[in-house]
Amino acid sequence: MYIITLKYVKPLDEIDALIEAHVEFLKKQYEKGIFIASGRMVPRTGGVILVRPISLEELDAVLAEDPFNINGVAEYSMTQFIPTMTAAGLEGLKDELPE
Repeated sequence: MYIITLKYVKPLDEIDALIEAHVEFLKKQYEKGIFIASGRMVPRTGGVILVRPISLEELDAVLAEDPFNINGVAEYSMTQFIPTMTAAGLEGLKDELPE
């Protein structure tokens, strides 16, 4: 699993101009079963995306399609981890990363 943190590096008006395309990108990844959750940071300085276990190469390819990335309005940081405990009902998050 990955936690992707986006930090906005351009003014919010530039972010807002790309929100619709970014949301479409997110929806596509949810439909593929890749993204688990996403949302804005508070205060609104960026966002967070939780990603199911996929290869790092796959993740890089997915993030390369994000309009925020394509247009250089956000920087991305990635934290990889393997959940060993979860709340009831979230046991599926304990999948291991592909080798």
